[in-house]
Amino acid sequence: MVTWAPGGRLAGEVLRPAARAAANGFLSGRLRRVAVTRRWRGTGVRCCAVGNSGSGGAAAAVDPGEEFVGFFREAWPYIRGHRGSTFVVVISSEVVSGPHFDRVLQDISLLHGLGIKFVLVPGTHVQIDKLLSERGKKAKYVGQYRITDSDSLEAAMEAAGRIRLTIEAKLSPGPPMLNLRRHGVIGRWHGLVDNVASGNFLGAKRRGVVNGIDYGFTGEVKKIDVSRIRERLDSDSIVVVSNMGYSSSGEVLNCNTYEVATACALAMEADKLVCIVDGQIFDEHGRVIHFMSIKEADLLIRKRAKQSDIAANYVKVVDEEGINSLHKGVYKPSMSVRALVNGYAASFQNGLGFNNGNGIYSGEQGFAIGGEERLSRSNGYLSELAAAAYVCHGGVQRVHIIDGTVDGSLLLELFTRDGAGTMIARDVYEGTRMATAEDLPGIRKIIQPLEDSGILVRRTDTEITSRRWRYRLVLRNYSCLLPGLQTGLCGVASLSAP
Repeated sequence: MVTWAPGGRLAGEVLRPAARAAANGFLSGRLRRVAVTRRWRGTGVRCCAVGNSGSGGAAAAVDPGEEFVGFFREAWPYIRGHRGSTFVVVISSEVVSGPHFDRVLQDISLLHGLGIKFVLVPGTHVQIDKLLSERGKKAKYVGQYRITDSDSLEAAMEAAGRIRLTIEAKLSPGPPMLNLRRHGVIGRWHGLVDNVASGNFLGAKRRGVVNGIDYGFTGEVKKIDVSRIRERLDSDSIVVVSNMGYSSSGEVLNCNTYEVATACALAMEADKLVCIVDGQIFDEHGRVIHFMSIKEADLLIRKRAKQSDIAANYVKVVDEEGINSLHKGVYKPSMSVRALVNGYAASFQNGLGFNNGNGIYSGEQGFAIGGEERLSRSNGYLSELAAAAYVCHGGVQRVHIIDGTVDGSLLLELFTRDGAGTMIARDVYEGTRMATAEDLPGIRKIIQPLEDSGILVRRTDTEITSRRWRYRLVLRNYSCLLPGLQTGLCGVASLSAP
């Protein structure tokens, strides 16, 4: 597990070719490991050991069948754990317009077949800017938002329509049928096609005039129609939520993609928000950061608040709303954690803001990222990190930022322990603590082989639980994203006398 170091470099900045090769090279070296369930929906936590393939010539000598079995056994706990979960997936416009989009949709189709419910929010700004350029127009941004004039609105509607049709077309074929003929399922191939649902799920209002700037047809999220989205998900459809919102007066408004995605994740109380972008988050040594706690992400964003408008906006929104203010270590005194999360969801579901009653939070609605700062990548992927921390503060347990230009990165992130991207989590994914009496059965199970072999001296339960001997435990935290967390005891890190 690669840990984050303060001041680490974010992806998007210039990297030496060797550093990028090293960062991407981890994919081939992580094929087989001791796999531990990240999430489990049952009553217990399971572990499965599949061995280590090593590297170099030894890796090349691994039998393909054995390697496949190892992969499948490693993925099995995650397959079962993710089944029935709801993922909101925002796909950046750079990925949507690039050559890897088809592969991303193919993997989403695969995961949908395994029982995961998807709400897709595709980005559009690259396509909009391209259409404007072809028509001799120039895109205009102020802060995180686009100024949407009549020409920009026309381009936005055209881009959103094309992308929606492309998604529907790419998801329609379902899995390759030639591979299924020998297994006797060709007669029911119609049932394997992915159903895609879209519609007017997004209610919006005009952003209006802010600080003397008229944003035209730019919209802000007012309401997410959660009940109708869930109805489509329950009917086994993949839901596509466009960033084009509809006002109560019948207007079409161009909303910020990440504002829509964060609003969806909060209103749907999604199990995960997945951000598929065109790069990765690296530390100062050029290594992929696989995990960040919400506290680490919050501190990094605050550290860069003076150099980034988006980071500064994150700090403003989090502090003004009292959302899990980690730098103070307390929540807003007048609002419990559960009430805070319920308030977030209710504000989008009902179209009513819990602060000022007009469908928006004080300051900014949801969390929008974009504008010239993001387009230039002057802040690396700090923008996406801020959006991830924002929804974690609002109640979403985990957010994954994944490089969509790496083939299969979504599958690697969800079905291997370390993943292929960066996970931001509210809970403690891994750490250590002192053992308690409740851990005695687990400690016994772990140390018994060591006692039998003579490595450890046999001790009674009283001796183990006494203050003379202290066991420090290595823990893996597996959140079901349901009420309560399940923690797995994976090993004894140290045994020492005081």
